[in-house]
Amino acid sequence: MGEFDLIARFFKRPTPQAVLGVGDDCALLQPAPGTQLAISSDMLVEGRHFLSTVDPYKLGHKALAVNLSDLAACGAKPLAFTLALALPRADEAWLAPFSRGLLALADAHGCELVGGDTTQGPLNICITVFGEVPVVNGRSQAHLRSGAQAGDDLYVSGTLGDARLALEVFRGTVCVPGPVFEAARLRMEQPTPRVALGLALRGIATAAIDVSDGLLGDLGHILKQSGVGATVNTEIALTLIKTRVACMNATDLSGTELLPSQWLTWALAGGDDYELLFTASASARSRVAAAAQASQTTVTRIGQIEQERGLRLVDGQGQAVPNTYTSFDHFA
Repeated sequence: MGEFDLIARFFKRPTPQAVLGVGDDCALLQPAPGTQLAISSDMLVEGRHFLSTVDPYKLGHKALAVNLSDLAACGAKPLAFTLALALPRADEAWLAPFSRGLLALADAHGCELVGGDTTQGPLNICITVFGEVPVVNGRSQAHLRSGAQAGDDLYVSGTLGDARLALEVFRGTVCVPGPVFEAARLRMEQPTPRVALGLALRGIATAAIDVSDGLLGDLGHILKQSGVGATVNTEIALTLIKTRVACMNATDLSGTELLPSQWLTWALAGGDDYELLFTASASARSRVAAAAQASQTTVTRIGQIEQERGLRLVDGQGQAVPNTYTSFDHFA
């Protein structure tokens, strides 16, 4: 099977929203009047971002999900995407489920595959996604990292740390019950992009980012670009690990019961959560609650933005907690 046969068989489909889709030197997109294009790229490399044993259907889902998560953080409606795919070989048994997982999520969000490239090489998946953001009275409605203000509430969607738990099980450092591992593994391999919440938060959120490298590390980007500081309640963050309640007697490789400090590390710095971390005025709490309900997504208030720069952690009693957490960095 040649390169163009591969594209035609697994990835070429009608693209009614695009002026011109797969099959030419360039795709042509026509944004709706009064909108801006939001564009983001993410690369997934075998052995770095995913294990070689991952289900190709789930990998196809995740490859697009991590890009849709960026659009969600921006408050952008998905429009289209391109796929650059390096493959060791043209394996139909792998390509068929990969393309199904990829395109099923694309269909769920009305996001069309409009082009890309294929080549032979180590397995590498690079997607560039395009979305639309309204412009109202000359002002973009995109959520930026630079809009947080002192006094804003700090929220996170969904749950934290479950993907990191699954990774530790794969590494052999942790032992948990089978059903708990499967629940955590699903969060790691098939994350849910919070697109509906991102759209519902337009005009409400003052700043936003998706949690990919760890909550505290990603929060640091908001604080730096907004020129503010924050306090985070670690006790609340600890409750957001969904799988923790189901395996309170989980142990590490030596058979020692996992400590709250280990769970907290995964919640605050675990990464691969793909939840939305956002800020909003304290006066907008009812609107945030309405957006969460409308998008059928839980959100939790975990802290507050402050004028004094820096990141401070406190426990449930307001006592300071040392900040020794390091989020993921590819080159650190």
